[in-house]
Amino acid sequence: MKYLITGVSGFVARHFIDYASSADPEASFLGLDLKPPRYRYDHAFSEVKLLDIAALEREVGAFKPDYIVHLASFSSVARSWERPRESFANNTSIFLNLVEAIRDRGLPTRVLSVGSSEEYGVVDPDHLPLREDHRLNPISPYAVARVAQEQLSRIYARSYGLDIVITRSFNHVGVGQEPVFAIPSLVKQFVEWKMPGTLELQVGDTAIVRDFLDVRDVARAYYLLLKEGESGEVYNVCGGAGHSIADVIRMIGGIAGKDYREVVDPTRVRPNDNRAIIGSFDKIKARTAWQPEIGLEESLLAIYRSLEEGAHP
Repeated sequence: MKYLITGVSGFVARHFIDYASSADPEASFLGLDLKPPRYRYDHAFSEVKLLDIAALEREVGAFKPDYIVHLASFSSVARSWERPRESFANNTSIFLNLVEAIRDRGLPTRVLSVGSSEEYGVVDPDHLPLREDHRLNPISPYAVARVAQEQLSRIYARSYGLDIVITRSFNHVGVGQEPVFAIPSLVKQFVEWKMPGTLELQVGDTAIVRDFLDVRDVARAYYLLLKEGESGEVYNVCGGAGHSIADVIRMIGGIAGKDYREVVDPTRVRPNDNRAIIGSFDKIKARTAWQPEIGLEESLLAIYRSLEEGAHP
């Protein structure tokens, strides 16, 4: 089987390739990104801007993938408020270019269209955990772009007959995630604090609750959805439990064994943020038997040790 991975230099790709390589030892991979991976990568790579339609079509046409895992994205909600045009172009537009390249060539490629729990927006706590039939209510430029990508996925699956499986992926964490995201940023502060006394931990809104999932569980879910998911259907990829940022900080503090004091940094507080997002994984479990296996504390410990050892954040 041939797998084309967009955004191959990113956080999730390395974990997906690790899992898919072990599950499918004869597989071949082509990675596309703006720059080569900084992790160990022993497969084909092309430096391609996905907004360059001609270049993208050449790569897809030459490789003729059996599967595409579309991981390339402008994935920061916070940055989407600063650069909404860039967020939309590098989420919705690049996906449109990708599916058009497949449609134009009549390829039977199966595509995994990765979306986000941010699509749900602000929800009533009585509606948690969220199921896939819950109304979407995007409240950030990033979330709007992801909803648009999901709707395009449905149109191309149902009207053009493309084979597309869709996710709404909840907050995933693990080794290799950039510190622009909340958890690696918090862990990084603890790891880098070498002074005597109390760490002044820079935080945002610590009361918000998120459904955190280890990236290794995410990779396994994506692989199983590629193999067994139903075309045109959307699946939550989530842990099924909520943790506040305050809870996460206490866990990291326990791992680090350091005294700290929380200091609110206004730049880390998002406008109009979701208060609580928790998902149900019943649908993906029913289809593929997938369920999460790695707990949050185990994930945090892996991140802490990685950063402590000087691994790329």
